[in-house]
Amino acid sequence: MQVKERVILHSDVNNFFASVECASKSDLKDKPVAVTGNPQKRTGIILAKNEIAKKFGVKTGQIIGEAKAICPGLVCLPPHYDLYEEISGQLHALYLNYTNFVEPLGLDECWLDVTDSLKYLKMTGVQIADEIRQKVKQEFGFTVSVGVSFSKIFAKLGSDLRKPDFTTCIERKDIEKVVYPLPLNSIVGIGKRLEKKFSSIGIETIGDFVKLEERYLENLMGINGLRLKQDLLGVREEKVADYYSLPAPKSIGNGTTTLKDIMDRRDVEKVIYFLAEKISYRMIKHKVLASNLSITLKTKDLKTYHISRKINPTNGIDDLAKNALALCDKIWKYNYPLRAIRVKGSNFTSANARQLSLFDEVKPDFSQTLRYINDKYGKIGLASDSASFINKSSHPQE
Repeated sequence: MQVKERVILHSDVNNFFASVECASKSDLKDKPVAVTGNPQKRTGIILAKNEIAKKFGVKTGQIIGEAKAICPGLVCLPPHYDLYEEISGQLHALYLNYTNFVEPLGLDECWLDVTDSLKYLKMTGVQIADEIRQKVKQEFGFTVSVGVSFSKIFAKLGSDLRKPDFTTCIERKDIEKVVYPLPLNSIVGIGKRLEKKFSSIGIETIGDFVKLEERYLENLMGINGLRLKQDLLGVREEKVADYYSLPAPKSIGNGTTTLKDIMDRRDVEKVIYFLAEKISYRMIKHKVLASNLSITLKTKDLKTYHISRKINPTNGIDDLAKNALALCDKIWKYNYPLRAIRVKGSNFTSANARQLSLFDEVKPDFSQTLRYINDKYGKIGLASDSASFINKSSHPQE
């Protein structure tokens, strides 16, 4: 019996952060735009740029001053991570019209397995991809590139090959002709360090990589190297996850670079409460409790201090903040200026399966209530008095 070939799409928003900003501000449509850190907030680099800025040579990670030197009209905007998460969720809702098998990769990318949807939609994978591109343009005002293939790795590669706003199909019969001549860094899993290592032994293309002996490859990359080779040979099937059964993240954290150096404990406490509110919101969203908490401090001269410990499982703002502040007190004497703070929860348990002892005090869950109010009426927050030194463009990390 012949196994049915999967039809997998990979949808990737072109220049996501910058595209969202341009779509929400009509006056930016024909201007070079970059989402950046603010030099006054000490994070003065390019985080994302639109196609117009890209044509001027503006690059992600470039210092703002260098970018403006080659693109004098560059419009620099601060990041709005809450907006990007909201738009990401709306994109997921669009994809779910085609299949339950939608697996996010970051905020701006998703795999879709539409194999079982082709019959009732009466469409091919390429037709679905084209329809998705058209709907995203109409409903969101920006573009996506979509790869179509029989596996996740080749669908992802397809969406990377032609940008912006293209559908690229890679069939099994085209692998040797289309994929193997590509440079090795075209695929996920090969970063600069590995690329340099492979280049030193004459491995420059994907085709060179798949010819390597498995024993040699395992010594170089471990089990991940063997899996990557199997993926590139098209012999390993990695399933697209069911969106409604996605596992919770292994950790949830937020950090911020403060607008000015802080060393007063009360100021540090305000920042920690601000970050605790952010991660509490996301833990509640994922229905998890953190059993481990860590805090990382960065000083004015960029020295880093880190500590973590086990805590009673919680996703409450107050509990997270108090535990984080206690950790901070252990490693910091408030005698030297701080410029950045990050708080992270991990080692999760399900919030649906918490067991109380006879001696536990049952408290009203204010964090849950706050999340409901924020979702319904807009975010009110707890740390409004900290606006004078908190960079509200805090960086979420899972």
